[in-house]
Order: sequence, then C-alpha cells, then structure tokens
Amino acid sequence: MVGLLDAQVKQLQQQGPILQKRVVLRNNQPETSRLTAPNWANELQLFYQADINKPALRGAYQESATDSAGLTRRIFRRRPEVDHPVTELTVLQAGPVVRELTATVSQDNPLFFSGKQFRMRFGTDGSLSSYEVRGQQKLVAFDTTRYLANGQVVR
Repeated sequence: MVGLLDAQVKQLQQQGPILQKRVVLRNNQPETSRLTAPNWANELQLFYQADINKPALRGAYQESATDSAGLTRRIFRRRPEVDHPVTELTVLQAGPVVRELTATVSQDNPLFFSGKQFRMRFGTDGSLSSYEVRGQQKLVAFDTTRYLANGQVVR
C-alpha cells in the first residue's frame, strides 16, 4: 500500500495534472475547487491510514480472492480479535495493475467515534484517476459530523 501511494505521489508530482476537488461538510452545499499545482502528498495522506502491510499485522487479516472477467478482487478482513482501525481493504486488479482500492477504517473509544471509507480508482495504465473519502466523526455530547471529499485527476 505504501509503495503504491508513494509511486502515485511521485508520478503525479512529475506529470503535474490538475485536481478537480469537491468537499461537502455537514450536508452543506458542496465546495468545488480546481487546483493547478496540488500537493499530492497532502492530498493522498489519509490513504496511508489504510496500510495493513506491516510486520505487526501479519495474520491479522483474513484474505479471500475472486476472479471474474479478467479482474481479481482481493478482500482483506480484520480478524475479530485484532485491534486495528482498518476493518477491511479491497484491491481490484487487472493482472498486475491495481484498478481500484477501497478501505474501511474505524476508531472507537468512550469519548470518540470515527468511521471512514476510502476509494481510489486507477486507469488501465495504473495511474490515479480519482479518489473519495467519506466519513463521520462523533464526540460525546456533540453532534455527528459527516463529510465527503472527492478528487478527479484531470490530465
């Protein structure tokens, strides 16, 4: 995961595409911006939270795979006894090329709950085409805050 993200950041910084970004916070009107020189490391920073390829997490996820129409879907589900925020990670590949990556991350303690769903989509050449982060946060005694951010890479 980290290798994929690092490679995407490097490629995007070299190619310099535009980022069409849309953010919705608390069900308000969406804010849209067009960034001509985005900081790709900052834009994709949240996705690093979904990394499950760490030595401490060996055996923490159960893997299943299905093949259909030339695509392989690999799903990694956190085992019930494991305490780690990433509950599920799904990787869709066409051969060696990652086409889509989705992850569900949740953190829960007596004072705070946070849940996020990440999605990255890639073109046939493996380059990032879009991303989405959808989430909610709840602090004790405060309303739930919901948000949605998505970005479209314009080449």
